[in-house]
Amino acid sequence: MKFTILIIDDEKNIREGLAADFEMDGYNVRLAENGKQGLEFIAKGDIDLVITDLRMPGGISGEDVLRHVTAETPGIPVIVLTGHGSIDAAVKAMHDGAYDFLTKPLNLEQLELIVKRALAGRELSLQHQQLLKEVGKTQQTSNIIGKSSAMQRVLNLVKKVADAKISVLITGESGVGKEVVADAIHNMSVRRDKSFIKVHCAALSETLLESELFGHEKGSFTGAESLHKGKFELAHGGTIFLDEIGEINPSVQVKLLRVLQEKKFERVGGEQTIEVDVRVIAATNRNLEEEVKAGRFREDLYFRLNGIRIEVPPLRERKDDIPLLLNSFLEKYNEENGKSITGFDNRARAAIYKYDWPGNIRELQHCVESSVVMASSDVITLEDLPPSVSNDSKSEIVAVPVGIKLNEAEKLIIQQNLAANRGNKSKTADILGIGRKTLHRKLLEYGLESEDSQEEL
Repeated sequence: MKFTILIIDDEKNIREGLAADFEMDGYNVRLAENGKQGLEFIAKGDIDLVITDLRMPGGISGEDVLRHVTAETPGIPVIVLTGHGSIDAAVKAMHDGAYDFLTKPLNLEQLELIVKRALAGRELSLQHQQLLKEVGKTQQTSNIIGKSSAMQRVLNLVKKVADAKISVLITGESGVGKEVVADAIHNMSVRRDKSFIKVHCAALSETLLESELFGHEKGSFTGAESLHKGKFELAHGGTIFLDEIGEINPSVQVKLLRVLQEKKFERVGGEQTIEVDVRVIAATNRNLEEEVKAGRFREDLYFRLNGIRIEVPPLRERKDDIPLLLNSFLEKYNEENGKSITGFDNRARAAIYKYDWPGNIRELQHCVESSVVMASSDVITLEDLPPSVSNDSKSEIVAVPVGIKLNEAEKLIIQQNLAANRGNKSKTADILGIGRKTLHRKLLEYGLESEDSQEEL
């Protein structure tokens, strides 16, 4: 993909010099000598990245351009240039949504690295938009959202087992989307036009669960005033989903085992044997092998349920899927709340990607819902996120005191990033957007490393 970079600067030599450099790297380049011309280019809709001077004549500053892009086209990264060496202005630009900033005279190598990283993120965002369209096309068969390799493995397994009669056991932490996987299996199967019955086993007592699964005859127990067909009977020809299967007690386990083995059962209080053709999908967040060893779950039932096992990974192991999930939830809650929020600003996105999501997709969904409600503009900010997410992000912010000199601020930023990365220089250089040799030179310059240090970056 060939990206288009817009360079806005009132200094002709800088504009044309940067243009020549980026054109040699294979980019399309547009040039504007002031903010007004820059906004005209942006309005045409073919810009992928903006490099803008902070102070320009003509009434529209780089700050104005930044605010416009953040509000109207938040997916376009903006890199701010300033010749004033002002930390205050740079910090404010970052707060307003700038991707990064550089002071003049420019370090071209550093700028090239920042541009490369920003456009990699831009490409990923565009790919996510395309994937959303593809997800929409396949919505009728699968609600699984994810392009990560982990979720692609899950989807491939779903496709393989969909038409089989074998039982499927879906495992994973709470909130990872086990029910969504069960939906996909049924919707892709030859039974898709038949009943899909769901039973949440943990929500029912022993007596109620047995009656719910197998039904009961009139008068079989106090309150049984009429015949009641159970979920297995209602699911005949289709699929039954037994969520939280690890919660069922031993007496119900025995009857469930018989249904899996013989496809037969009797209603509670009844004598008539009922035969059914039902595909069984079960799910649990428990370790059933450990439950078997502890004597709380029948081994023979476990083997029957575990015909094919699908492990759904936690969200912290599939963060590549977060942009797709965000867009899906944003669309849903925009519609429910009558809003038209376009996305998340850079600080909010950074916090979302950093957070480990112990509640998995369910927690992410609730996060988006509350953020949509709290947002006072058409872009969700860090302040709109739940405290658990926004505070986790703030815990590793580099604090730069007001009034500090630029070189001292740079030293502080390098020190704190190096400490956060446990001395890993390669990772620190990548995060700071500079070359490893540049980092090594700065470590020497600021006395953070000795001349005779032979440690490789």
